[in-house]
Amino acid sequence: MDTRHYFRPAIETLDRTSLDELIDERVRYTVAYADEHSPFYRRWFLEHAINPDDIRSHEDLLNLPIISGADIRAHQPPNQKEFEFRSAAWEDIFTIHETSGTSGVPKSFFLTWEDWERYAEKYARTFASQGFGRGDRIIICASYGMNVGANTMTLGARDLGITIIPTGKCTFPLRIIRSYRPTGIVGSVFKFLRLANQMKAEGIEPAETGVRKLVVGGEAFADESRAYLAELWGIDVYNTYGSTEGTMCGECVCREGLHVPEDLVHMDIYDAQLQQFVKEGECGRMVLTTLLPVGAKSGNLLINYDTEDTTVVISRERCRCGRTHTRIYSPQREAETFWVEGTPVNRVDIERGVFQRENMDYLTGEYEAFLYRDEEQEKTTLRVSMESRDPETCNRDLIAENFQKSFFSTKPNLRQRYDEGFLDLLYNFTRPGELELHKIPGRPKRLVDRR
Repeated sequence: MDTRHYFRPAIETLDRTSLDELIDERVRYTVAYADEHSPFYRRWFLEHAINPDDIRSHEDLLNLPIISGADIRAHQPPNQKEFEFRSAAWEDIFTIHETSGTSGVPKSFFLTWEDWERYAEKYARTFASQGFGRGDRIIICASYGMNVGANTMTLGARDLGITIIPTGKCTFPLRIIRSYRPTGIVGSVFKFLRLANQMKAEGIEPAETGVRKLVVGGEAFADESRAYLAELWGIDVYNTYGSTEGTMCGECVCREGLHVPEDLVHMDIYDAQLQQFVKEGECGRMVLTTLLPVGAKSGNLLINYDTEDTTVVISRERCRCGRTHTRIYSPQREAETFWVEGTPVNRVDIERGVFQRENMDYLTGEYEAFLYRDEEQEKTTLRVSMESRDPETCNRDLIAENFQKSFFSTKPNLRQRYDEGFLDLLYNFTRPGELELHKIPGRPKRLVDRR
């Protein structure tokens, strides 16, 4: 077996029967560890009359209640005196982290060094699966701070002999590209778009820089925006998904779904009511459980945690790359999904329509969309604002037609509501830098509900 694109080949290619046995062993140990070391879970088991010894396999997790981010916030200061999800002694805690807090008080997480090693391994596997290895130089365009992503990728790269250029953002001077000749960059779709435009403005062709791969992390994106990035840079674009809670997944060179590191995090896909597992191939909510190797410690484990993200299992069969771990579609955040005339609309649905290839002859790719409601007329309006290089000469009719065709292709019910006059689509074109999101600090919100 060619092991050049594996980090831990024995685990990554483990046959399904053996992998399931390993998962079940770690489920049992993780539940027992939570009962012994986590104040929250110890009381949680008692309150729900759960005997931890009865949890013998991953299927038994269905019998346990679901917890959420609200539960974490409710069991930490200022709501409680102690951080009740902390599951290791203070002397074993290596670092403390917080989520962004965009949906309220930040959730606190505590990592032992063992946690860091497991987090790093997840990213090391992903980097290896994408063809990175010793001698590569990767720019990390993600913040180094209370979030874990950038540091996790840096540690993962260490184990592969990859050199990290920790810029922390994509507004670095272009001498970084010229001087260090990076072979890969980790960032977001829009960071890569802006960087390419900056380079072109200074007479540098992205395809001639020596960068061989782009890795998109931190947000869902449309296949169309990936294709445009690949064209703009002339290289392959890979997808990753990660969170402070520990769900680091990534595409391999085959790009046929994101591999879930099933020996380190168990992922179930539940229905919208969080009552049952969905059938294979159906979309549902991602519910994760930390998996600890027998004898390991963790500063902050989670059991049956609702990520508030949705995905679909693509396959549990062996991938063409040789890996046996489950592959999923790129997760979409529930916080970026809104119901419109009885149909869910996610930010990615808007992005897909914007990035239709013909549109990109006129657009920069930057966009934002707003939902409005006219109760008197019983009509919903979706207004899509797009940056154009020259709003006066762009083919607005073509862009509108392409957007509409893409948007309705997967939402026939909205097509009907549009034809019946209950839904209206409006298009607004601005010059670069004139979108509302450019004037608001923090992470841009590209789909905003103003109803």
